[in-house]
Amino acid sequence: MAVVTAVDVSAGPGVGFLPLVSLGPAFAGLVGGWRRTAVVGSAAFLLCLGLGIYDGLFEGRRGLPALLSVAGVTVAGVVAAVMRQRREAELANVRSIAEVAQRVLLRPVPRGAGPLRIAVSYTSAVAEARIGGDLYEVVPSPGGGVRIIVGDVQGKGLEAVESAAVVLGAFREAAQDEAELTAVGARVERALGRHLGGERFVTAVLAEIGDGPSATLLNFGHPAPLVVRAGGTVDFAAPPERALPLGLAAYGGDGGPRPHTVPFAPGDQLLFYTDGVTEARDGTGRFYPLDERAVLLKDDDPEAALCAVREDVVAHAEGPLHDDAAMLLVRYRKAPWTAEAEGPVLAGGR
Repeated sequence: MAVVTAVDVSAGPGVGFLPLVSLGPAFAGLVGGWRRTAVVGSAAFLLCLGLGIYDGLFEGRRGLPALLSVAGVTVAGVVAAVMRQRREAELANVRSIAEVAQRVLLRPVPRGAGPLRIAVSYTSAVAEARIGGDLYEVVPSPGGGVRIIVGDVQGKGLEAVESAAVVLGAFREAAQDEAELTAVGARVERALGRHLGGERFVTAVLAEIGDGPSATLLNFGHPAPLVVRAGGTVDFAAPPERALPLGLAAYGGDGGPRPHTVPFAPGDQLLFYTDGVTEARDGTGRFYPLDERAVLLKDDDPEAALCAVREDVVAHAEGPLHDDAAMLLVRYRKAPWTAEAEGPVLAGGR
């Protein structure tokens, strides 16, 4: 508005810049509230009226269209600002509900459990979303240690979130009741079978980790966890044989996956993840080489180590991820563990 005024005064009315004063309320309606838009529109109207009198435009009726344009844009800007503020209020309510849903569905994992240190990272592929089809949970094991699940629901949207809630609910209950990890998997399978229809499924890996010297894994068609040894060697904890995902038990006659053990000693790390991590592609279509980037997990802080991996995955994809990406890192301490050495820990419950 100031620029239009300066040009109009210096160049004269022949330039015809006066109607451009309406840009003031137009931009105010885009970024401000309706009150601010009304104030700016009133100022633009008075400015247009003053410049029109100064230029003598009302003698030939040339100033009337400029006044009408400013008034019309101001009214439209006020209406647009009101509608935008209503939408922003609705979006804020939806976000608050999503925050509650996130805390219920994906609760914060404990930072430690005995000699174990735990960190988690979750990146949703949906803009502005905090939850999606990936899931994770850590609960105490009846025999000591922890039981873990990391999974990926087929599909996206609210149906995927609902399926994730069913899996997590069944796992949280079964993991603290059942003595065997296979029984935990069976209960989750039954719960999901009552919920899902058709050929929908959930890939998942269940784990039971105590204070050594091994971890027990039960893999339902999920990507094998990455094992990083204290000496620096890297390998994938692949199951002896592949098994069907959760929800497809009716199509397999072998009774589900068989548990297998992985050596897990002080200084070792287990990284559970979903395919949103390993299937992130760069500009040439190359998948993210998770095993080659295991060096990023060398940070003493597990959360900082996972943050480095997450940032590297996003940098590899050269933009937002196209699928949800969850990672859960379990690290076996090298130094002797004491209860005073760790903050919040898992001790028989949450």
